Amino acid sequence: MHKLPTRLCLIRHGETAWNAARRIQGQLDIPLSSTGIAQARALADSLAKRCFDAAYSSDLARAWQTGEIAAQQLGLKLHPRPALRERHYGVFQGLTYDEAAVRHPAAYRRLSARETDFALPGDGESLSDFSARVLRCIDSLLAEHAGGTLLVFTHGGVLDVLYRRATGKTLAAPRDFDIPNTGLNWIEVEAGRWSIRTWADRSHLADALDELPG
Repeated sequence: MHKLPTRLCLIRHGETAWNAARRIQGQLDIPLSSTGIAQARALADSLAKRCFDAAYSSDLARAWQTGEIAAQQLGLKLHPRPALRERHYGVFQGLTYDEAAVRHPAAYRRLSARETDFALPGDGESLSDFSARVLRCIDSLLAEHAGGTLLVFTHGGVLDVLYRRATGKTLAAPRDFDIPNTGLNWIEVEAGRWSIRTWADRSHLADALDELPG
């Protein structure tokens, strides 16, 4: 019997003050700004007629707040998954991108070059380790909810990994796709094959940032 595909609706958290300032958050726990809360509410309204089997979120405040606003409106219980956290950016966390480039020029060049095995100084993650963490988590959700439709609240770096998994783009390749705050991103997985159905849909938003590096 043909199995139904599993569908993932993937959401980057709403805007924070640090997003607006181009300040690197990583795993620091920064809440939504008033703009981010408004975006989360607009997102919730846009999903009101959709049906989901389960909702999951990074446990960092900016993703969790976004998820709670939508899950409450949809009547869903939101389940935390720490493995959906943003990449740990080590010594860069708390700095703007410009500050990071000045204070840690060699490390910043390696970050910008997307060196996959470069572990960021200060207990930061390499791209390859980060990607492996994210994919283990998503694979476990796909196995648990085969044929279902899932709502997942997470971070820009996580969405970067998942887009590349669905398209075959390597981790090292420059980013040429958008990851706006609270954009709608739909991925379908069938018989182990990933495909993108919608990406970076911001039709429900007045405005949304994508301040992430390439």
